[in-house]
Amino acid sequence: MSNELATRSGAGSSAVSVKDLRKNFGALEVLKGINLEARKGDVISILGSSGSGKSTMLRCINMLEVPDGGEIRIGGELIELKKTNRGVVPARQAQIDRLRTRASMVFQSFNLWSHLTILENLIEAPVHVQKRGRAECIAEAEALLEKVGIADKRHHYPSHLSGGQQQRAAIARALAQKPDVMLFDEPTSALDPELVGEVLRVMRSLAAEGRTMLVVTHEMNFARDVSSEVIFLHKGVVEEQGPPDVVFNRSTSARFKTFLAG
Repeated sequence: MSNELATRSGAGSSAVSVKDLRKNFGALEVLKGINLEARKGDVISILGSSGSGKSTMLRCINMLEVPDGGEIRIGGELIELKKTNRGVVPARQAQIDRLRTRASMVFQSFNLWSHLTILENLIEAPVHVQKRGRAECIAEAEALLEKVGIADKRHHYPSHLSGGQQQRAAIARALAQKPDVMLFDEPTSALDPELVGEVLRVMRSLAAEGRTMLVVTHEMNFARDVSSEVIFLHKGVVEEQGPPDVVFNRSTSARFKTFLAG
């Protein structure tokens, strides 16, 4: 599958562009000048040990963390930042709210609203943020729940679902915003082993459809088989980057080889 998907790489226009991305937490420099380009249809798997900066990079792209330096573009649109006496902040919150619907994020811990049913979770942003018609949003949400295999759970609350079902609901919620790119932050790491497969099957089907995806993951088979590109971060820098065949089979990075063996 990887060769088939890899042919899409570079075929489309830019979905996400990151240049010289930097992020500090106090005296700790977490991202030290990251560059990344995802074109439409790319599936980029982001690998690395705990503390390497993977999730921070994804959260900066979604503006859940505001970077201290560098540029981020979503679909060619530059995210506007400004310096204040409190540090760097978004220049226009309205832009951030809009771009978050174009770069939808799926979290490790699902982050579903516990007081809403699964269907209500899906239509919340399309109705209240994107100002789309409620009937249209409900119809689309029900089709998405069918797509991820949990249509029968649409009137259930998140606490009534298994972890795998909750994560599939979270993926459907992200899709409901009709994003240009989907950001996955270790989407299977909180799941029991027997539930991982059902989530990965949904993600593989999205990749096969040509969805643009940035995936922070420890699932090496997914990264090897589905990605158009693999990035390995180590201590806030890109240590290895390229097509999965090259990265997994011909890497010259001793750190990456140690990571794979560990």
